[in-house]
Amino acid sequence: MWFRILLFILLFFVAFSLSAQQQDTIPVNQPEEPETIVAEPGFVILHKDTLFEIRKGFGPYTPKERADAISKRLKQVQNLPRINTDLFHAEEDMYFSMILYDDMPILSISNEDAKAFQAERSELTKEYFNSIQVEFQKVKESRDVFYWVLHIFYTLLAIAGLIVIFKLINRLFSWLTKYVESYQKQIKQKRKSFWRYLAPKGPDNFFGFILKVTKILLFIIILFLYLPLMFSFLPWTENIVSKFYTFISGPIKAIFLGLWVFISQKLIYIVIIFFISRYILRIMGYVSSEIDKDKLKIKGFHREWAKPTYNIFRILVIAFTLVFMFPYLPGSDSKAFQGVSIFLGILFSLGSTSAIANIVAGIVITYMRPFQIGDRVMINQTLGDVVEKNLLVTRLKTLKNEDVTIPNAQIINTHLMNYTKNASDLGIILHPSITIGYDVPADTVINLLLKAAQNTPNLTRDFKPFVMQKSLSDFYVEYELNVYTKQPGKMAHFYSELNKSILNEFNNAGVEIMSPHYTAMRDGNASTIPGQENPTDPVKDPVTEVIEKVTQPRKKKKT
Repeated sequence: MWFRILLFILLFFVAFSLSAQQQDTIPVNQPEEPETIVAEPGFVILHKDTLFEIRKGFGPYTPKERADAISKRLKQVQNLPRINTDLFHAEEDMYFSMILYDDMPILSISNEDAKAFQAERSELTKEYFNSIQVEFQKVKESRDVFYWVLHIFYTLLAIAGLIVIFKLINRLFSWLTKYVESYQKQIKQKRKSFWRYLAPKGPDNFFGFILKVTKILLFIIILFLYLPLMFSFLPWTENIVSKFYTFISGPIKAIFLGLWVFISQKLIYIVIIFFISRYILRIMGYVSSEIDKDKLKIKGFHREWAKPTYNIFRILVIAFTLVFMFPYLPGSDSKAFQGVSIFLGILFSLGSTSAIANIVAGIVITYMRPFQIGDRVMINQTLGDVVEKNLLVTRLKTLKNEDVTIPNAQIINTHLMNYTKNASDLGIILHPSITIGYDVPADTVINLLLKAAQNTPNLTRDFKPFVMQKSLSDFYVEYELNVYTKQPGKMAHFYSELNKSILNEFNNAGVEIMSPHYTAMRDGNASTIPGQENPTDPVKDPVTEVIEKVTQPRKKKKT
């Protein structure tokens, strides 16, 4: 069917072009034949009354065709719910006159029309104008009480019809809802069916949602199509719908025009920028994963830098992508959009000062590499194993299984001790200290400490332990035992075992650990060494003897 219509249009244009070429081939000097055929006049008729006669044609139209066209326009005015005869007016021009109803042209009168009646153009225009105005005054008067009652009845009938349509739609969708609910139960019984995902447990489901949306859209469409009919019967409501449609069509037209401009001119740039950024991120992600899996090695670039570096460059690529896309977004040129962007930027910059500081510190820590995941570290008097590190915080698991979160800005501003970094190669030195009085020879203390180190299990034997005399205080000498271990995760256990061995060795050798804060006067007090008895003949201190003599009561002399 469409092919036949296109073929007919094509043949019509070919025939029209051939006829135009034939007319162009007529010799210029060929005399025109005198017009011998007199055109049949036409009559303008309205409401079975002849208003006036048309004797001349206009362009390709004959007088009868002109009269029929004028009659149709007058009938359009007659069918209006409300007629105002004052809206008829005539306009004069140099070559023709025009009679109009409001903004709608009714007929035009040329000088040729006036010559056909042997009258002036202004007189003929006035005669036509009076005929039209008188006829429409009759039409206006003919609209009596019955006319208004009838049109009010039509309006009420249209409202009742709309209510009936809405009720029928409600019944239809109620039936569909019940059918869907029954079908939903069948779907839920077949748990292996794919459609079970569209009918989840609960009152709401996918089909019910679709039915609700369809029902609302159908109501809106019917209301928009039915409003012109419902308000077209009464004169005072004839312009409500047109004004309402004009009020809505303006914003809708602007929105769709903006979307069309956005899709046709700007969307292609956004799509190109998006795919270029996505391709760059994909390449960077692939390289990062290869470095992280140790399949690709770059000199001077450590393996643990792969993911943090990818995340940093990913943020930069996304930021530049948004910057390039911003001028092509709808409404980016508006003052409101720019004001909101500036406000959000200021709000982000003021509210994220500490977050930015932590992010910068996290980047610095990543590339400084002071610790890795699993290392035993001490940060600001917190000892534990590193379980997580990111751009904002570092998390430690302490020896008591406590989870401690430390901001990166705090780590960068304090000292950090890593016990794991050199433990595998050089070993970490455990250094318990002990203080002994000057009455015990230094060689005896050193031998006892080295013997305690040898009796402590699970210490590394690759490096020999050694003892250092750290200080000579007023009442004691401080000795430090240094032993090696390659297991920093068991430092607390090894310190406990070392202290236990030291205490056992000194007790077995009969050497008391009585400093720095423990003193005893040998006046019968028990020894600090377990199992040793009290002294049978304690040696009294001279100061004690003097005090006892002074405190003894004096004997009275006999007189």
